Amino acid sequence: MSSESQKFKDPRWVSQVTEEMTAAVKLKARDGKITCPVLRKFAEDQGVPYKVAGAAADAAGLRVHNCDLGCF
Repeated sequence: MSSESQKFKDPRWVSQVTEEMTAAVKLKARDGKITCPVLRKFAEDQGVPYKVAGAAADAAGLRVHNCDLGCF
């Protein structure tokens, strides 16, 4: 895998991800993907920054699509 295709995982956000968050994000996904609006809503409902929700999606092995704002 080239260094360009490897995603940087910032420890500030990764350290805030819980197993419960990862499981909850997986439940919202379809075909290994989650939409940006769904992930943003998840972050708001959980009271966490978007970056933490994005780290939870990464931990769950999900791809974020339909991204409007570039948050993830």
